[in-house]
Amino acid sequence: MTSQAFLDAVSKRRSIYGISKEAVISDDKIVELVHEAVKHTPSSFNSQSTRVVVLLGENHDKLWDITTNTLRNMIAADQFEATEQKMGAFKSGYGTVLFFEDKQVVDGLMANFPAYAHNFPIWSQHTSGMHQFVIWTALENEGFGASLQHYNPLIDEEVKTTWSLPDSWQLVAQMPFGKPTAAPGEKSYQPIDERVKVFK
Repeated sequence: MTSQAFLDAVSKRRSIYGISKEAVISDDKIVELVHEAVKHTPSSFNSQSTRVVVLLGENHDKLWDITTNTLRNMIAADQFEATEQKMGAFKSGYGTVLFFEDKQVVDGLMANFPAYAHNFPIWSQHTSGMHQFVIWTALENEGFGASLQHYNPLIDEEVKTTWSLPDSWQLVAQMPFGKPTAAPGEKSYQPIDERVKVFK
């Protein structure tokens, strides 16, 4: 792949909220894509602290039922319709990728490298962000649309209980994906010269 092909893939990655359950690639291909992304995405101190859960089929639906019910208990009934529609839109997708950081790994780095201890939680988030970006772009490149959601920490405990996940896994983000049913919205860009400085 040329650098231009890579940048083309990057430029096509957008937040897509209209998604369907129609298959774009096989489940095996989705899992392979995630495996490759997690294996090769960098992490601070090569910590490999990111953990990923792929939810497909009924498990994907269950996640958004959990999220809907959690929010229903927090939002007044007469104000819940918009939230319920939003949850339904995520549930209408093909699957969801859950991103976690393993706090046990991060705590270990803090203990082993005390001079950098205050940075490791920050670097852990950097690591997670890179994994999110790589998987998001890869899904987009295969023809899926996706968006990044953050219903943590509201759903953390039920998610870990439902799928028997280690307590040290800290939920960072949720990425529902599916075949796009709507184009992304318009996106504005700040002048690039105000964002990038070059000194020769």
